[in-house]
Amino acid sequence: MAKLYFHYSTMNAGKSTLLLQASHNYREGGMETWLVTARFDNRAGEARIASRIGIGEPADTFSPGEDMFEKLRARLEQGRVACVFIDEAQFLSKEQVWQLARAVDDLGVPVMCYGLRVDFQGNLFPGSAALLAWADEMREVRTICHCGKKATMVIRRGPDGQALKEGEQVVIGGNETYVSLCRRHWREAVGD
Repeated sequence: MAKLYFHYSTMNAGKSTLLLQASHNYREGGMETWLVTARFDNRAGEARIASRIGIGEPADTFSPGEDMFEKLRARLEQGRVACVFIDEAQFLSKEQVWQLARAVDDLGVPVMCYGLRVDFQGNLFPGSAALLAWADEMREVRTICHCGKKATMVIRRGPDGQALKEGEQVVIGGNETYVSLCRRHWREAVGD
């Protein structure tokens, strides 16, 4: 039975590594996968999912407002897909997550989404909120704070290296921009 999965964490937990490994396992077993990522996140290059440890794969992309049910239906018309893998799932809209849930139910293909749970202000991303509400299975990908506790929050650093408290929800960046922290150290960093 097909399911909608949500693998979530903070920055730098290895979500893309896990996605690429899972896709590799399917392909090694002779099954076709379909990799999809957010169009505007091109840190790894255009239409590419890559991990900080150096592995990567070409991927299709999704854009805001794109109908994910129709996109997946059109892909299935080209040939069987054993599993769909979506990176940067926090950038999906609520409507797109519902479209993916419908695709799981009506088209019978599993969809594994990987993404952030919260932004630098501790707020849920719209796509993550919808996935937390509607996913059949959720798995936390754990990473640690510098103190050794589980990191559940992330700060965005400004040019001076200090934690920013305001700004756009989405700013693409990596280790130079974001730091994963436990809640206590996040609170200290933002002055709460």
